[in-house]
Amino acid sequence: MKKLTLKDIASHFGVSISTVSKALKDSPEISEALKLKVQAFAEERNYRPNRIALNLLNKRTKAIGVIVPNILNYFFTQVFYGIEKTANSRGYSIISCISDESYKKEIQTVELLGSGIVDGLILSLSEETQAKDSMGHLKNLIKNRIPMVLFDRVTNKIDCDKVVVDDFEAGYKTTKYLLGTGCKKIAIVSAIFNSSVGKLRVKGYKKALEEAAQEFNDQCIVKVGKQDDLEVLISLLIADKEIDGIIALDEMTAVDTLNILKMKGVEVPNQISIVGFTNGRLSKYVTPALTMVSQHGQYIGELAANILIDRIEYEGRMPFTTKLVKTTLIERESTKKLKTGYDAPTA
Repeated sequence: MKKLTLKDIASHFGVSISTVSKALKDSPEISEALKLKVQAFAEERNYRPNRIALNLLNKRTKAIGVIVPNILNYFFTQVFYGIEKTANSRGYSIISCISDESYKKEIQTVELLGSGIVDGLILSLSEETQAKDSMGHLKNLIKNRIPMVLFDRVTNKIDCDKVVVDDFEAGYKTTKYLLGTGCKKIAIVSAIFNSSVGKLRVKGYKKALEEAAQEFNDQCIVKVGKQDDLEVLISLLIADKEIDGIIALDEMTAVDTLNILKMKGVEVPNQISIVGFTNGRLSKYVTPALTMVSQHGQYIGELAANILIDRIEYEGRMPFTTKLVKTTLIERESTKKLKTGYDAPTA
């Protein structure tokens, strides 16, 4: 059956398309009698507005694109939930894409979404993009006046709105926390070592060690690539019997590290304490439950979506803003209790 259009309804009643549109919107410009007839006719024949035509008329798609590097990372799942919740409440739909940490795929996705199918983009850079430090595809978006919000993994090369986590402070305070529980030699296990957030957390870690008059040892930074065997890397790490604290920079790495240590007979936290990043469900239900740094992903998503939609609807008449989101340390059983005289940091 042919889909009913405004033109069909207008032809049926012998009026203009504009009159039908106003009648369906209950405009006071149209007589009550005609409004009721038009509305009843449309309902009876299951009329649905042609969204594409409306978008062309309004010069808006009422859709925003979201590109995340890794959907298996619970942090990005939380962010996406916050974006979708806020966008839907403001009448926008979401087109979501995953770069899978690939520079090439990120370029392809940005070009696709930037071709006019969305009103704006929310994006967290892939690790490969940050490693290459090549932002031509994003500069093209700015050149074409497509609104964009970068979150979490950002770059100073692009002038746009940004929502970032205070990752330096998170790394610093998490290290201070472990030192406060009595840890003497703390290692970092990172699967995101090329990303801006991974680098900032390591910088914070180094600062905390410096303040505690502890010498930084490069061998305490374990970099986990896609092809690496984490079990082998952890085995090499704990061959140093002095290691008594581990900070894992994402949730899956934290959970895997815990399981490897248990398999090797290491008692957590009596022998080695573990803190992970991103307070997802996995961390709560492993044994012992993991102490985690919460990055407040849902709030970041809500904030990014509101900033982008405001910029779309006000057509850019606002200065660019960078919002800094603090983290929170969630203490559980994978770390010892703080020693007397220490205050638990919020990370």
